[in-house]
Amino acid sequence: MLLLVDLDGVVYLGAAPVPGVAAVLAARAAAGDDVVYVTNNSMWYRADYVTRLSSMGAPVSPDRIVSSARATALYLAEQSPVPRCALVVGGAGLVHELRDVGIEVMPSAEAAERWTANGRDAVAATRGVDTVVVGLDMEFTYARLAVAAEAVRAGARFVVSNRDPIYPMEHGFMPGAGAVVAAVVTASGVEPVSLGKPGPLLLEVAAHAIGRPATEAVMIGDSLITDIPAAIAVGARSVLMLTGISTAAQLAALPAADRPTEVAANAEELAAALDRLARE
Repeated sequence: MLLLVDLDGVVYLGAAPVPGVAAVLAARAAAGDDVVYVTNNSMWYRADYVTRLSSMGAPVSPDRIVSSARATALYLAEQSPVPRCALVVGGAGLVHELRDVGIEVMPSAEAAERWTANGRDAVAATRGVDTVVVGLDMEFTYARLAVAAEAVRAGARFVVSNRDPIYPMEHGFMPGAGAVVAAVVTASGVEPVSLGKPGPLLLEVAAHAIGRPATEAVMIGDSLITDIPAAIAVGARSVLMLTGISTAAQLAALPAADRPTEVAANAEELAAALDRLARE
């Protein structure tokens, strides 16, 4: 099988592994399944994920990590024209992935400094920018908002890694990339292209990265807002993990057409669900 596996809320919560999940994935990979990680998180570079997942015992290699940052970079590299310079509101991983595909990057921190130095002239601060890319930025400021919104209003292409409203951590939830995106949308009046789930693009890019159609996939995720709708959008099967954002009560309230193929409350139930799907 092709397993497209979410990370936050499925394999780990913040710094803490979800007990047993890495071992289940390792067993599936040993049995011949393709395991590809698909995460809306755009803060980290692929190498960072490899180190983290390897330490947990999960099967992983750089080509099996397709974050929303990586998907955004691949998407922009295929546009015509390819961006000359992208203003990035986001983490180091998003900057690194864009540079990996040859796109010049102006970090929003640099643009914000120019904004201040030029008497709060956002046009001068973002001169040369033709694309604005937004992800989760834990150091988001009014100055970063000002330069991003002005560049978008001036006609820059507007692309975002994802629109997740919240970000799961081991001690609860933090604002997600969607909160930052909402600020730029409100200030600019422009809606962006979004690469992350619940849209189909992230899953399609991940499946195509190993030469398989997304319709063959089983999406393993914890969100009824992003993961399961993304699987439905590409015609894939899915397993909802009750280890992160979504609850059994929320699942029960959904119509049948919006529900996952399988549900698992822990690693043992995930292993059983994947065994059933493999026999279908």
